[in-house]
Parts: sequence; structure tokens; C-alpha cells
Amino acid sequence: MKSRISVVINTLNEEKNLPFALRSVQPWVDEIIVVDMHSEDRTVEIARGFGATVHLHPGPGFQYAPRAVALQQATSEWVLVLDADELIPIALSRDLQQLADSKEADVVLIPRINYLLGAPLRYSGWGPAQDHQMRFFRNGFVVGSSMAHRDFTPVEGARIKVLPFSGHNAIIHFNYVDSFHFIEKLNRYTSIEAKQAFEGGEQVTSLRAAFTGLREFLMRYLRAQGFRDGWRGFYLCAFMVFYRVAAAAKLQELRTVGPHDVIEARYRQEAEKILGPYGSYEHNP
Repeated sequence: MKSRISVVINTLNEEKNLPFALRSVQPWVDEIIVVDMHSEDRTVEIARGFGATVHLHPGPGFQYAPRAVALQQATSEWVLVLDADELIPIALSRDLQQLADSKEADVVLIPRINYLLGAPLRYSGWGPAQDHQMRFFRNGFVVGSSMAHRDFTPVEGARIKVLPFSGHNAIIHFNYVDSFHFIEKLNRYTSIEAKQAFEGGEQVTSLRAAFTGLREFLMRYLRAQGFRDGWRGFYLCAFMVFYRVAAAAKLQELRTVGPHDVIEARYRQEAEKILGPYGSYEHNP
């Protein structure tokens, strides 16, 4: 008997991307679930137009997908997790249906093709043979979280299968449009990671940050052959060095100084000390 499949998508202001994601799954999945963090554009309208069941959720308190909540909404035996800026090619849809029916695994790691600055990457750690995502699994065999880049964890004893990349069976991920987009998301995600690391009691030093950044570049540019992606590979590797250093800097700020409002308050106190001889400030409208 054919296995039922639910697709789960987390969204926030994704009206430009969502139609492509939904068109790639609507013909062959049994249920579409969209968990939306109160989008202010047409995201919810578009989702319902494709027959999706929409659940509104405030999210985890910052701009990151509430993965656990989304998984709880799926009712099928199998769950496919898709982001709004991704789509499933026909060849991959056939592979996933076959795997679901065969029941040879509980969790499937799917290759992914990442587009960066207008073209797909083949190396740099983001190539389809290097980037496998835990996105297809039997319901209940994966635990979701809102930890940055630690979205899913298989339960103990789950049978895991890595789907080999055959040239056409990869998630298509329209990742970063341009450098501005990359740096904008980098700033947001490093803040999330630093906050979660701080809450988890993690430590960091400047020396460790420098070592982590150097290791990131060497791993991506040399070991993962980022140089074969040309200028895009170089800039991605450089951006990822900055990602690691920025996350470390934000964590060290939190541990030694405090959050943004605490630093602002300190600056105001310093300004009052410096300007004390001028007397108090009174604003006359």
C-alpha cells in the first residue's frame, strides 16, 4: 500500500518563494502543512490557495523556524520538511516515494544543491555530494528544535539512509541572492547562535575564534575544494570565516559586557561623566 506523506513548511514573509516550493510537492504529497510566524505579506493566502493547512505560531521568540511545532502538525506516516526557498525536482520526488513504500529506512538524508550569488555551488562544503539534509523521515523518528542549524535529531535506534546524489535527485535551495542578502542573514543567524550559546554556558576566547575561522577557511576552500567554485567559492569561504568570528564576538560580548541595551546604558553613563561640567541637559520643545 502506498505510504502517506506530509510536507511541512515553516514560513515568514515568503510570498516570493513559497509558490515554487508548493508547486514542487502539491502533485504527489498527501498533506501540506504550513506553520507561519504571522507573515505580513501574502504568504498565508498563497499557502491556502495551494490547499495547505495553515497554523499560525509566534515562533521561538526570535526569527527562526519553530521546527518542533511544525512536526507536531503532520498526520502522515512520512514527513518531508521543506523550506520556502527550496523545491523538490521530479526525480527526487520519485526517489522519496519509493523509499517511503520500501520502508528500508526511518530517516533519509537528502542531497541539496545550494544556489549562491546567482549560480549553484558544487563544492565549498555546500555541494550536493557534501550537503545532506535530514528532511525525510517516518513520523516520530526525528525530534525538531529551534536551535540555529541544529534543526533535527534522529531518535535512538532510527535506521538512517544517506541518499546518494545521482545528478538530479537533490533538494534545490535558492539560498542567497546576493552578498547583501548573505551578510544580512549572517548578522541575524550569528546573533541567534551567540544567544543560544550564551544560554548554554559556552565559552569563547579571541584565540579560539581566530583558530575556528582559519579552520573554517581551510576546510571549505581546500578540503572541500571551494577553489573549484571559482570566485563564488572564495567569497563563500571568506564569508563563512566572518560568520564564525562574528558569532564568537557576539558570544564574548554577552559573556563579558552584556546585551545591546546594557552597553547603551553604559555609554549614557560615560557621556554624563564627560559632560558633567556642562551641567544637566534640559530639553525645551
